[in-house]
Amino acid sequence: MVTMVLGMDTTDRGHQYPPASAVAGWMFFAWATEPFFTLITTFVFSPYFATHVAADPASGQSLWGFATAAAGLTIALLSPVLGAIADASGRRKPWIAAFGALLVVGAALMWFGSPGNISVIPALLLAYAVATIGAEFAIVFNNSMMPTLVPPEKIGRLSGSGWATGYVGGILSLILVLGFLAANPETGRTLLGFTPLFGLDPATHQGDRIVGPLTGVWFLIFALPMFLLTPDYPAKRRLGEALHEGLTELKQTLRELPERKAMAAFLFANMIYTDGLVSLFAFGGIYAAGTFGWSTIQIGTFGIILAVAGTFGAWVGGKLDDALGPKRVIAGAMMILLFAIVAILLVDKNSVLFVAVTPPVPGGALFAAPAERAYLLLGCLIGAVGGPLQAASRTLLVQLAPKDRIAQYFGLFALTGKVTSFVGPLLIGIVTAVTESQKAGMATLVLFFVAGLALLARVRE
Repeated sequence: MVTMVLGMDTTDRGHQYPPASAVAGWMFFAWATEPFFTLITTFVFSPYFATHVAADPASGQSLWGFATAAAGLTIALLSPVLGAIADASGRRKPWIAAFGALLVVGAALMWFGSPGNISVIPALLLAYAVATIGAEFAIVFNNSMMPTLVPPEKIGRLSGSGWATGYVGGILSLILVLGFLAANPETGRTLLGFTPLFGLDPATHQGDRIVGPLTGVWFLIFALPMFLLTPDYPAKRRLGEALHEGLTELKQTLRELPERKAMAAFLFANMIYTDGLVSLFAFGGIYAAGTFGWSTIQIGTFGIILAVAGTFGAWVGGKLDDALGPKRVIAGAMMILLFAIVAILLVDKNSVLFVAVTPPVPGGALFAAPAERAYLLLGCLIGAVGGPLQAASRTLLVQLAPKDRIAQYFGLFALTGKVTSFVGPLLIGIVTAVTESQKAGMATLVLFFVAGLALLARVRE
């Protein structure tokens, strides 16, 4: 696939690009990190936390929102600084390894989130925040390697194919959990009808909690191709020198940013719509659990279907990115997301778009009720365009940023993606807590995509 999509060794104005194996290694890093977002952040552990660890789904959604906000603020403050230091030092892999270790340790600690044990909630949320910080920073430095891998005209396909590869990894990790590890507490059987492997106890939800250690092991295995096959930037300076020079260059970049109007407009737009997208993915599973009473198996199956839609969406989005330009892909994705969110707010277990429907039957067939099918369809729309939105965003960043400061600008990219990322979860948490309504909390996301579209219109490619 890598050879077919991106081509073998190529040259661009005298520059020799690495072989397809190096590109494949880079793409597999998305495969390595995706289970954290699929299993922990969205479809398995976060809904489990809200419905079985916290006192009730509304308070669980609120607490999860506060932890996500704290991690986002930390990432926002440190991303541009670390990116600037990485550009000055040259190396990327040591940073990826260090932050990958945070991901592994923080994720593994999810195992201790036993049901009803409210005393463990503070430590659990801290571990989740640490893992989130590790995952996001590792991705920042991995993203900054993109310009050295393929010619500029193939960046869109590289970004889209990488995102699609990540989705496939997420799908397989979900199938592994639902098919062999997480069981229905009432039947003791997994989605495929097996008893859980390793003697995992369905009554204490060990199949849900095992996703933490599984995420850590998965990362350790599948990040290896990037470390072994993908060339790193050459070392330039020692850490102390890089720290001084990196901070100096960052100050200069920030002073120059108002003159780079296209870049400034894009970073501002990215700040708004990324906040909405991250919040949407973070709370989609929790919202479904509270609205329809879905179990881990139902939410996980929903996640698999969404990930399949996302895989094709990201692959097609990469081609559209190269053909139409990343800005058009971003705008189109946001319009679809806006439609899907408004429609989801009009779907309840008893009604779809103000039309009364038969509610789900407890213990009934999977996604048998009309409202569940409507939610599934709208979720597929979100999954299909979420990948292209993020992949096209980093493509546009590569087009606008100077090559010699690419990590620094990816740091600013992460800054704008995170500096207000606590606002979305925090706003959802506050509105949900005040109104005691998950629907009211989710409704706040409409504002982010409307504002994002308005700001993107000011970006000139």
